[in-house]
Amino acid sequence: MKSLACFVLAGCLMAAADARADEADFLRSFQGNFAGRGIVKVTTDAPTVNVSCTFNSDATSTSLSLDGNCRGLVVVTRAISADLKASGAKYTGVYVGSRTGPAQLAGSRSGNAINLGISWATEVNGDRKARLTVEKTSGDGMRLTVTDVDPKTGKSVVTSRIDLQRI
Repeated sequence: MKSLACFVLAGCLMAAADARADEADFLRSFQGNFAGRGIVKVTTDAPTVNVSCTFNSDATSTSLSLDGNCRGLVVVTRAISADLKASGAKYTGVYVGSRTGPAQLAGSRSGNAINLGISWATEVNGDRKARLTVEKTSGDGMRLTVTDVDPKTGKSVVTSRIDLQRI
């Protein structure tokens, strides 16, 4: 019985180590410089603006830092950043880029995506909540998507979607 318990414990420890290694490899896959295009809506009912973006991504085995700029309407440029810390598949961090100020992020990884709840500094679209997905789309690609709920219809609306490729 004692040897069975040791065997089970050893198996659990090996599985936990594999999970940490898998998360570290996943995070490191975001390392590098990226550029791409996408769309942004200031509010759920605002017109869509086409943007072009560049990002520098710094990744370690337990963190991901995205630092970028997006340009739209020829003259408008906005700095955007997200700093995430991982504890296993759970993530917390801060998003900067909204007109409301820094927002808190919390969520987890599922497959090739980190799904995060956003808590805005002040109300946006009738509340302080939205969703950010940081998705690995290929070996050299990632997609950043923010969704929010339209307060008039109650439907989910993509308020930004940026597709990036490593450069």
